[in-house]
Amino acid sequence: MKFALCNEIMKEFEIEKQFEVAAEIGFDALEIAPFTLNDYVQEITEEQKARIRQAADDTGVAAAGIHWLLVGPTGLHITDPDPEVREKTSAYCQDLVRFGLEIGATYEVVGSPGQRALKEGVTYEQCWGWFKEAMIASAQVEGAESFRVCIEPLAPATNNNFLFNHHEVVKMCEEIDLPNVGVILDSYSGLQTESNLPEAIRETGDLLFHFHCNDLNQRAPGWGDTDFRPIMEALLDIDYREYCSIEVFDFEPDPEEHARVGLETLKQALADVS
Repeated sequence: MKFALCNEIMKEFEIEKQFEVAAEIGFDALEIAPFTLNDYVQEITEEQKARIRQAADDTGVAAAGIHWLLVGPTGLHITDPDPEVREKTSAYCQDLVRFGLEIGATYEVVGSPGQRALKEGVTYEQCWGWFKEAMIASAQVEGAESFRVCIEPLAPATNNNFLFNHHEVVKMCEEIDLPNVGVILDSYSGLQTESNLPEAIRETGDLLFHFHCNDLNQRAPGWGDTDFRPIMEALLDIDYREYCSIEVFDFEPDPEEHARVGLETLKQALADVS
């Protein structure tokens, strides 16, 4: 199992310092939110991409993946009833995959509850079909055969109203039936929407491509009451060897201390059940 840190926790730092801090704390990778570089992924410069690649090489910390994909740009919606909006959004999602490939990333997290929401007048079946089409288009970007598109079920607390739990997302992935489309589970949402998050992990099995770790108080592990030992045990049970990324929504604590406690908590939980 490998550990990554979502970089928006250090968004005020230069990208080189983000990698240096992650290395010093002991993370294996950073997970990059494109909005920390530019509102529009197409406007992230070649220099910025080169700096990410160089920082990864210099520190040994991988730029493992990308997330918070549709934060920043306006006028995008994966399941909008307007076909022009859907087409524009799907094209943007494909550009996100290309960006991921250009920085050496191997996966993306498709959350974005506001940009996939079931809109008034749209049926669940329509929303399902349009979302599936966009995911297929992203997964089939040229050169992205090994780039994993990870679909995330989200809790209503994230303002989500479409794809709430692992059952729905597993069904979506099985219908898409592409080897690089799978599931990401998240402890913040999963502890709210799954009747038993460890069992959801076990049931997802080989389709679990990624995992986000956060406390119900929206901070990193160790900053709240969530016991991560049953989660780590379930991940071991399915022989999970991918990244567990720390993602936070509360940025009040000092970012370095916030991340350090989070990683120490996860490593101790893993040691306790190993």
